[in-house]
Amino acid sequence: MFWSLLYQVATAELDASHIAQPVRQLLRGQANVRFQLGTVRAIDRAQQLVITDRRSHHYDELIVAAGSISNFFGLDQIKAQAFDLKDLPETIALRNQLLGCFERASEELDPERRRRLLTFAIVGGGPTGVELAGAIAEMVQQVLRKDFPDLDFGQVRIVLIEMADRLLLPFSPDLAKKARRFLAKMGVEFSFNTSVVGYEHGALRFKDGTALPTETVIWAAGVQGSPVGKALGVPLQRGARVAVSPTLQLPESPNVWVIGDLAYLEGAPGKPHPQLATVAMQQGRWVAGNLLRKLRGEPLRPFRYTDKGSMATVGRHSAVAHAFGLNWSGPIAWLLWLVVHVYYLIGFRNRLMVLFSWAYNYFTYDRSTRAILTISKEPITRAGSEAPAVQLEDNAVGAPPKRAPVPSQR
Repeated sequence: MFWSLLYQVATAELDASHIAQPVRQLLRGQANVRFQLGTVRAIDRAQQLVITDRRSHHYDELIVAAGSISNFFGLDQIKAQAFDLKDLPETIALRNQLLGCFERASEELDPERRRRLLTFAIVGGGPTGVELAGAIAEMVQQVLRKDFPDLDFGQVRIVLIEMADRLLLPFSPDLAKKARRFLAKMGVEFSFNTSVVGYEHGALRFKDGTALPTETVIWAAGVQGSPVGKALGVPLQRGARVAVSPTLQLPESPNVWVIGDLAYLEGAPGKPHPQLATVAMQQGRWVAGNLLRKLRGEPLRPFRYTDKGSMATVGRHSAVAHAFGLNWSGPIAWLLWLVVHVYYLIGFRNRLMVLFSWAYNYFTYDRSTRAILTISKEPITRAGSEAPAVQLEDNAVGAPPKRAPVPSQR
């Protein structure tokens, strides 16, 4: 799955099948590779066993690349009620929520209730929050205005909430200002130096005692290592990450390698490598090379990360990027963003379908995938919903966070 484009699935710009490809299809023709779908229950390093809900697997060398989950910083109300963008079921549920809120608002007679339905709170001003805010604003302006001609769109609010004093902390202040300017032109509101403390009674609560009435809270305020890291039985670092040696091995067990968002390795004192796809990809190739060196009895090489830059799209024709040692913004950065994301998509079919969808959206100002996939009369809702969350086994190592039931197609 191409995580970087999940927000476009949530805003009906892409279909889920355009950014995902079955693992078994990817592994066709690899005679020495076997795939098993399952949940990791435990990792026994002494016996060299990976224990899943189906069976146990012995290993000589183990690579743990379990990624990350959303970090809710102990805010249980937010974890239970907010949406995040870490998997496809949650992303589709968010799309249901966004579209469903407009459907319900178009029939709502209570003005206060209608304002809550049309207020969308995004917590986190990093790349994910910025891209999602721009995509929602674009969908509202270009598509939903035409779909709901009788709705007062002056009541629609998209509020981006950030604990720091500016957007896009990994980017330069100049690019952050440009991103803010792009979003402001699209009608996005900002709330800086604002800490979220909970959600109750239909409102997002802040540390200063104020609240924002809303039916939709989207969490984009940070990630932490996958729960699979706990199964290794080693002390975890900040953000539930696993400390590794410069060669990406577990110091206590050199035959265990940890890469990607779960790995904690400092590139500079006190500064671990960021939890980005580019880091994970480079670490994957690095471990493959080191495994071959280990089998040949050669010295292992310490990992060195090459920063290829960062980018975030803000909407039609607008993006910010730092690449090739330069800052880019506007249409040039937007085109650069397009090229990079198409290049890294898996499979020719996915590249073709994404390009076709983008072209269709660009020239028609429309979205072709805005179906609400639900079996209930009311759209799936997280904030303020009374729907029970799926209960997972408490001892399920690596189990995903509790989520609302995934809707099925009507």
